[in-house]
Amino acid sequence: MFTGLVETTGRVIQIQAQGMGVRLVIGCGLRDYVMGESIAVNGVCLTVVEFREGQFGVDASSETLSRTNLGTLKPGSRVHLERALRVGDRLGGHWVLGHVDGTGRVVRVVPSGSSRAVTVEASAGILKYIVEKGSVALDGASLTVNRVSSGSFEIMLIPHTQSVLSGDFLSVGHVVNIEVDILGKYVEKLLACHGVKQSDIEPQTSSLTLDRLREAGFC
Repeated sequence: MFTGLVETTGRVIQIQAQGMGVRLVIGCGLRDYVMGESIAVNGVCLTVVEFREGQFGVDASSETLSRTNLGTLKPGSRVHLERALRVGDRLGGHWVLGHVDGTGRVVRVVPSGSSRAVTVEASAGILKYIVEKGSVALDGASLTVNRVSSGSFEIMLIPHTQSVLSGDFLSVGHVVNIEVDILGKYVEKLLACHGVKQSDIEPQTSSLTLDRLREAGFC
């Protein structure tokens, strides 16, 4: 479990083939690793399988590589890192599992004072869980959704967030890992189990108007 507050960035040192997957060796300033602990790499929950001073190794399966941007990494690529949440830690972001739902693409970056408005293009399957002023994890960073439109959504990066995240994050064309808020997925599942159809929860057009209320003597 993570919060989406990126601790630091690391750099890919080596990529080793491991059957259908790969082992990523990542260099960073983190220390005191525990074998088998979880660490989020670009928002993907992975297990530490080796470590030594200044670096650690994690294995990524073929499934992970196909669903995330980890398959595009090369030696020298920068990645966002966050260690797992400990009981008693402050929850400054939102509940992030490190289970990426899919990827999107940065299509626009517009300055807004010292901040940056970033528009991310995503599939309909992901956008249905994205809500205005809700939370979303992009490459492991917990961010607030400014607005949602057809085919995309927008987030705002304040100066501090820009200083923490990889510079690639602000590049048009960058492929980002997207994890939607798990609460929306659970609500959808529960409603489906109770036979509630999508059409049942979509806003309905009302025939009630002020004229009809006046005719009935209410105003």
